[in-house]
Amino acid sequence: MPTFQAPRGTADRLPEEQKYWRYIESHATNVARRFGYGRIDSPMFEDARLFVRGVGEGTDIVEKEMYVFEDRGGDQLTLRAEGTAPVCRAYLEHGMHNQAQPVRMYYLCPVFRYERPQAGRFRQHHQFGVEAIGDGDPSVDAEVIELAWTFMHNIGLSDITLLTNSIGDGQCRPDYIAALKSYYQKQTSNLCPDCRQRLERNPLRLLDCKVETCRALGEEAPKSVECLCAECQTHWDRVRSYLDAAGIPNRVDHRLVRGLDYYTRTVFEIQPAVEGAQSTICGGGRYDALIEQLGGRPTPGIGFGSGIERLALNLRRAETPVPDEPSPRYLITTIGEDARIEGVRLASRMRNGGVGAILANGGRALRGQMRQANALGIASTVIIGEDEVRDGTVVVRDMQTSSQETIPVEQFLRQANGG
Repeated sequence: MPTFQAPRGTADRLPEEQKYWRYIESHATNVARRFGYGRIDSPMFEDARLFVRGVGEGTDIVEKEMYVFEDRGGDQLTLRAEGTAPVCRAYLEHGMHNQAQPVRMYYLCPVFRYERPQAGRFRQHHQFGVEAIGDGDPSVDAEVIELAWTFMHNIGLSDITLLTNSIGDGQCRPDYIAALKSYYQKQTSNLCPDCRQRLERNPLRLLDCKVETCRALGEEAPKSVECLCAECQTHWDRVRSYLDAAGIPNRVDHRLVRGLDYYTRTVFEIQPAVEGAQSTICGGGRYDALIEQLGGRPTPGIGFGSGIERLALNLRRAETPVPDEPSPRYLITTIGEDARIEGVRLASRMRNGGVGAILANGGRALRGQMRQANALGIASTVIIGEDEVRDGTVVVRDMQTSSQETIPVEQFLRQANGG
């Protein structure tokens, strides 16, 4: 018989690993709600054209990484390739422009990209993201960045760096792209094959290349903040002043452009102290033209995405204390069939009353059943034998001190429930 394994680029999330996920998700939810963001859940698959139009035809996501398939009705669908475009689609579809602006939303969802698996990067990975749609004021940029920064510190990742940049808009970016092309056209022999293609189709992506020779060329490339129009410059200056007012340190990185075509003006990333091509743990920016590209009216927006697998990896590296998942408080052991029936009844009553309880393996002797408590990390055992069945009592044993007492069942249930 064949031995099946999880597909390449995917991973099982085992019970002992769940505490990192629950920890991250609970902090993400708490921080998002504190900033006034409500949860949104979009479908796992969308019309493939949503990402082609929104993310951009020249991006690696569209060209190399999307999971596209034709359904039985002949429609071209794709598994969710990133979080922002589906939220913007929902904003348009449900008439959210009629709500108070900006509409603040957050999500926790799986994302699918066919790429080379690496530490913290999988073909199916999961994101915490937020989107604020409908307000172009630079204070909203600062708010979204502050939310990301606060979240990182709340989960215990404090040795981090915030990188920021402005890549302009449709008015000033053409001049910047012309300057980039002029610079790189003199360096074509030093570019990697992918960047030679990007030079013609998507010059901004040249700055995002991870090949060392291309990275070195990017350090000397023209800077986008030196080509901003008056409106973009004012926006950029205000974003930086608001970040200063919020006490959030940041460093301008002129090579930071992000990997999606829909970004305008403010872009940012958060990176931990551990360096490397996959070190970014959060990234986002403003996308003021995306809603219009998807068929809506001109509507500003800004957001970020943060990979949960990569966050969990960094929590482990930093040896951040993460609380264990709650475990049952009691293990119920039984001696004899009549006691087994009472054990099943007691376990049911305890669980229905909100108390965690596990019924020990019935085929083992009492000593073997008791060892289960130690193996499972359960602090107390409940022992039911013939005498306890007859008297309507249970024996409660403290596994650390080995002390035990015999008490009536009803009294035990009240105590277990905090009564």
